[in-house]
Amino acid sequence: MAINTSSASLSSPAASGTGLGPVAWLSLVLMIIGALNWGLVGAANFDLVAALFGQGSALSRIVYALVGLAGIYGIALALRLGKRTA
Repeated sequence: MAINTSSASLSSPAASGTGLGPVAWLSLVLMIIGALNWGLVGAANFDLVAALFGQGSALSRIVYALVGLAGIYGIALALRLGKRTA
């Protein structure tokens, strides 16, 4: 059994070949979902997450928490990308 000693991980840009790893893509998708939901709240006073999963339900809270964590990861991603282009 061989041990992979390369520095590329699943979330590294080198692993995916697209410039962003799967964790970064997942966080971007979650941030887009959160942005669209907030857009609906602001424009139409409609919370799609609450409508789909129930206001204050455990599943809604999980979705909100995942979107929040994705936002935090997005900040770190933006800082890393900024350092790479500087």
